[in-house]
Amino acid sequence: MIYLDNSATTNPKPASVQRAAANAVKIYSFNSGRGGYSQSVMTSQQIFDTRNKIYEMTGFEPQNIAFTSNCTQALNMAIKGSIKQGSHIIISNLEHNAVSRPVETLRRKGIISYDIAEYDYDDAKTVNNFKKLIKPSTSVIVCTMASNVFGCRFPIRGIGKLAKENGIRMIVDGAQGVGVFKINKDEDYVDILCCPGHKGLYGPLGTGFIAVGDDIELDTIIEGGTGSSSLDLSQPSFLPDRLESGTLNNSGIIGLGAGIDFVNSKGIEKIHSYELSLMDYVYTHLSKNQKVTLYTPPPFEYETSPIVSFNYDDYSSEKTAGILADKGICVRGGLHCAPLAHSAFSTSDRGTVRVSPSVFTTRRECEIFINYLKKL
Repeated sequence: MIYLDNSATTNPKPASVQRAAANAVKIYSFNSGRGGYSQSVMTSQQIFDTRNKIYEMTGFEPQNIAFTSNCTQALNMAIKGSIKQGSHIIISNLEHNAVSRPVETLRRKGIISYDIAEYDYDDAKTVNNFKKLIKPSTSVIVCTMASNVFGCRFPIRGIGKLAKENGIRMIVDGAQGVGVFKINKDEDYVDILCCPGHKGLYGPLGTGFIAVGDDIELDTIIEGGTGSSSLDLSQPSFLPDRLESGTLNNSGIIGLGAGIDFVNSKGIEKIHSYELSLMDYVYTHLSKNQKVTLYTPPPFEYETSPIVSFNYDDYSSEKTAGILADKGICVRGGLHCAPLAHSAFSTSDRGTVRVSPSVFTTRRECEIFINYLKKL
């Protein structure tokens, strides 16, 4: 198998992640923060260790990091917890449905209004596109670090600074960015960061987190047992308990901690440079195939996320992906849960075939993929 669908989830997982998750099932199958016995205390320490690793990577304080089952849950918590009746939200035109669907649902319920800012390869123009949409009622900007379809990287720092200057909450979808690009709460003016564990951080599936700034208050969309303030029928006001109801995914969280260690051992910049070089190699060769349509400039030209989207001849993207799958080459065809992005690039009629590597992908695997497309 040649796996080139790492934007969906990185595969394989590092051996260290596999060991950590398996050991956690054996050793740390206890409720953290729910008991005074040593096993529960040790489990709590393991969970905190992962919070601390996220803090070291992003700048968000450990106590302000709550674990979720995925990035979609985190984004729903961030968006729905940040709005009030009459709020105005700005999102980008390359957002995943994890952003666009919650926002559209809130609009249909008559709670909020929203506008969509266009991406431009010129960072200043992108920031200005957000600026032009700001209204007196604008309270939230939600933006992805990079498109999950076309790899386009957003100027998060510039948009975040704009938000801060206008008293607007900045929510960042880190699904295609954390572990690929560096991000820092203060330097990038991020109020809330939402992230999956199973993509660029190489953790197990079913993991994610929401990281919240010190001065940010969030309404809850889930309430329940936290092991704290149990006599009070109201959800705790302090983090992470306010956003962490129910039993945590210990093995997943501990495995995520091992994934962060793996990323740090390789170096984020080195990982990005290596993966981008693979996609630049793929792009260069696909551009020579007269039956291939590409939709973006070469990856290195704009320091994008390591993703290449294309279509072959007049085939549907699903047909191309299916043919490649029959040969053991795993790519993603379709709309990638991002209809706004496909609308922006005029590919809604058939989607695209997406290629995305990981640190484990080799140039030889990319060469096999390229050569097979030549034979179609």
